[in-house]
Amino acid sequence: MIDLHYWTTPNGHKITMFLEETGLAYRIIPVNINTGAQFDPKFLALSPNNRIPAIVDYDPKGGGAPLSVFESGAILLYLAEKTGQLLPSDLRERYEVIQWLFWQMAGLGPMAGQNHHFTRYAPEPIPYAIERYVKETNRLYGVLNKRLTDHRAYEKAKSVNPAFGSPAPLTEETRRVLFGQTAR
Repeated sequence: MIDLHYWTTPNGHKITMFLEETGLAYRIIPVNINTGAQFDPKFLALSPNNRIPAIVDYDPKGGGAPLSVFESGAILLYLAEKTGQLLPSDLRERYEVIQWLFWQMAGLGPMAGQNHHFTRYAPEPIPYAIERYVKETNRLYGVLNKRLTDHRAYEKAKSVNPAFGSPAPLTEETRRVLFGQTAR
């Protein structure tokens, strides 16, 4: 059994999608980030960066004591290795997935997050920030779109592997932001 410390954000959704795809048993432990639950000392013991998601695996591969993992990219890699699913064993294919996972974690995820923040949640509009993050998010989606036009990459992306599944929760939110359906 895996405890998933979770809130309804793109980073949380990445993990639920992966758990559902692989059929692993899990239990959701809500961490309401709107009320500051991510600062609770018990949660901080699992995720010292006070960010969701985090997991506790009570049956780690190889046995032993429960294992906790924080950060969505690390969790996705851990779960892929635990299950032997959705992460190729071939060296080249494996690192193709890993590099795209890192691309999402270091590029698309943070830029889309800043885009959403400045276009929807900032107390007042900051035109430079809005323009910068909208442009960069569009550029990164262009990179992803170009990659997916390659038939081989598209076929791999049809399953929720760690690399191509990780951007999925961002796309609906980004579409709303990019096409003018903002909170303003």
